[in-house]
Amino acid sequence: MKALVYNGTDRIALEDRPEPVVGLATDAVVKITRTTLCGTDLHLLKGDIRNCEPGRVLGREGVGVVVAKGAAVRAFDIGDHVLIAGITSCGACGYCRTQMYAHCVEGGRTLGRTIDGTQAEFVRIPHADTSLYAIPPGADEEALVVLSDILPASLECGRGWIQIRPGSQVAIVGAGPIGLAALLTVKRCSPAAIIMIDIDDDRLNAALRFGATASINSAGGRANDAVMTLTNGRGVDTAIEAVGVIETFELCEKIITGGGMIANIGVHGTQVNLFLEKLWDRNISLTTRRADPPKRPPPDESGNIRSELPGTRYFKLSQILDAYEAFGHASATKVLKVIVEV
Repeated sequence: MKALVYNGTDRIALEDRPEPVVGLATDAVVKITRTTLCGTDLHLLKGDIRNCEPGRVLGREGVGVVVAKGAAVRAFDIGDHVLIAGITSCGACGYCRTQMYAHCVEGGRTLGRTIDGTQAEFVRIPHADTSLYAIPPGADEEALVVLSDILPASLECGRGWIQIRPGSQVAIVGAGPIGLAALLTVKRCSPAAIIMIDIDDDRLNAALRFGATASINSAGGRANDAVMTLTNGRGVDTAIEAVGVIETFELCEKIITGGGMIANIGVHGTQVNLFLEKLWDRNISLTTRRADPPKRPPPDESGNIRSELPGTRYFKLSQILDAYEAFGHASATKVLKVIVEV
């Protein structure tokens, strides 16, 4: 089969690899029909995620059809159309029993990191019964791809563990796919203001079309002042970091109000500063989290991001290197989301 293989920092190649086979009774093999790229893939290429060894097939999101299964797989049959969760989970360990599936002792964020992933023609999915989801007939695959990881991550950020209150003021730092997905979910909490911050005007314009109440281009280094002007010097109740770099995290620290919450979604590969000398007496909360994809958002939310997201580009698997190039230079290419057809 053809598969995208990680060969070290900034080195990927489309290669011929053996098709995966069922190894354990709980495994299933899925023929991929559509997959995608996300910002985490770019972090991985830069070397920010260090548990991926050269030779690994990348990707953790996708939809497809079950073509083989182990004897213990009972929830799915060969030929079933399925959504692949961005994590795999056994459903039985201590973490899974407390719904922290991303920390599963036998799974978690393994696809495309410690086991071969979905940017290929076929993928082996361990613990298939608790790591795959049935797709109803006629469902839109392009909408469902975002349910593998991006939208559940933002859903939990926007409505679950942050608990944004109606009438509050929210800033989302980063208007890429994950930040825009966070916007889609946050606006359902009825905040008084959603301020979108990014260095790309095209993405900021997309955020305004999605429902942001204000946008700030942070390229000039004065985003802090702009937020304070918009909030009458108070700052925001919730600051969501959706990039994963030093500057964006530190901006969240500067714009948060007393009693506020900083919610980190971005993937960080380098040390950031926590300015406790300024925050120690401010009643600030800081949350970090891995998304737990078994908590699925309603189908209408996936439809929203499918129908509203501008800048979606389509590639064949044979063009996946071009997809990475376009997605990695989004400011120039205007690409917000990539769909790879296999």
